[in-house]
Amino acid sequence: MTDQAKNIIIAGAGPAGLTLAYEVLQQSDTGTYTPKLFEQDVQVGGISKTVNYKGNRMDIGGHRFFSKSDWVMDWWASHMSYDFAEETEISYQNKTRVIGGSDDQSSDDANDGLMGKMLLRNRLSRIYFLRKFFDYPVSLSLETIVNLGPIRMVRIGVAYVWSNIFPIREEKNLEDFLINRFGKTLYKTFFKDYTEKVWGIECDQISAEWGAQRIKGLSIISALKHALFSRFQTNSFRQKGVETSLIEKFLYPQFGPGQMWEIVASKVQNQGGSITLQQRVTDLEVDYDNKRITKVEIEDVQSGDRHWQDCDYFVSTMPMKFLTRMMDQAPEEVKEVSEGLVYRDFITLGVLLKKLKKSKYTDDSGVNMLPDNWIYIQEPDVQLGRLQIFNNWSPHLVADENTVWLGLEYFCNEEDDLWTMSEEDFTKLAISELESIGLIDAEDVLDHTVHKVEKTYPAYFGSFDKFHVLRDYFDGFENLFLVGRNGMHRYNNQDHSMLTARYAAEAIVSGEIDRDKIWDVNVDDDYHEEK
Repeated sequence: MTDQAKNIIIAGAGPAGLTLAYEVLQQSDTGTYTPKLFEQDVQVGGISKTVNYKGNRMDIGGHRFFSKSDWVMDWWASHMSYDFAEETEISYQNKTRVIGGSDDQSSDDANDGLMGKMLLRNRLSRIYFLRKFFDYPVSLSLETIVNLGPIRMVRIGVAYVWSNIFPIREEKNLEDFLINRFGKTLYKTFFKDYTEKVWGIECDQISAEWGAQRIKGLSIISALKHALFSRFQTNSFRQKGVETSLIEKFLYPQFGPGQMWEIVASKVQNQGGSITLQQRVTDLEVDYDNKRITKVEIEDVQSGDRHWQDCDYFVSTMPMKFLTRMMDQAPEEVKEVSEGLVYRDFITLGVLLKKLKKSKYTDDSGVNMLPDNWIYIQEPDVQLGRLQIFNNWSPHLVADENTVWLGLEYFCNEEDDLWTMSEEDFTKLAISELESIGLIDAEDVLDHTVHKVEKTYPAYFGSFDKFHVLRDYFDGFENLFLVGRNGMHRYNNQDHSMLTARYAAEAIVSGEIDRDKIWDVNVDDDYHEEK
């Protein structure tokens, strides 16, 4: 590092922060920039980390490694090789390549000692409703028709036709968005209750923009087309033109998503960046006249000691509400809108079992096993939102192949009873719920652990309708860049967060001021790939 190296202070070492640090180092001459990441957690990865409990690994929220972006797919491949038993064709955005077996390295970095393995995994997510399994997305299979019954099926069909003939002209909220695409009866059957369980608020109070970002082009018609044409597809990994919820194969790190970010973190440090754990940004020194962040205050989470860091650029992945509170001269309207932002928090209970109760399947070890990655719990009599079967994400997530390793996912707010409940009481509640819907016997539980994540989901209600006020204000600061899910208060996937970081890194290195390219990520289906 030279004396002229510019400090880039990055709040958070998740996918966005690490991608930005790595890209700045790759795109610039050695010693030009020094990215310094400060992460309040004990490990890197943000919500894409892998939590290790006695050798059983938890993927918090589930992270499928797929993207419609060529750049993201190639970026992942540059850090991890593929571990396939035989040559496998994968394709995305009309580009195909054949990847060999376990000896094939897909990166020039294969010999740097930092490579891990990517597995090709089958995707299966289903809905559990009426104590039965339904396809996700819902299909018009014989099983679905039998499970729902003829009367409900007729109502679904009539409501869908009606919504096409007489659509809601102005989609004011998420309810309007979903009814227009699925019809009122199917919306009430499979979408309304679950969505309200996730967000803790009725669908007619959630912005339609949430549906536009998370569901995009998915509809009954696209699901039917997929069901028809998937019968004729090969075992290839198709990306372009396939809706996120319909993708049937995905890549996955051998030891969970955190493995990817631990590799990237090591490379950032090897190339001159620094990562300090259990440190968080607590204050800013701001030159309001020249619209610049000049210094950043860092607090040690354990000791409470604080110090200031000089700052040429400041990159924030922290919740926007926290960032605003550090800017005491921000206009009152900016402060009001920021304080009105809403977040949803997340609890995962890891449960180790001898076996599952309700399954027609067994895995290779003979354990009673369901084939799903995720099961969406639609049942209204339990608070449980989703169920992950970690064995099916990767067998390497489980210490003992003769056990079943589950993640019971709950959505809540920090002040809720669920969040404040003791770990013992919460565990009892969660296990009893899973037993009550017929998926386990409590006597088969071997071990368990609770993991909480604050502000996991930025919400599209509260003051979100005035979000432009915040964007306009923060974009006015020349050396401030907002990236990632919480940094931008946008429900981004991992690849979206990476792309925002990519464009921010390019802007820093090139000296650009315009932030539109960063904000436009996840606005259209192509993620601003070249057309």
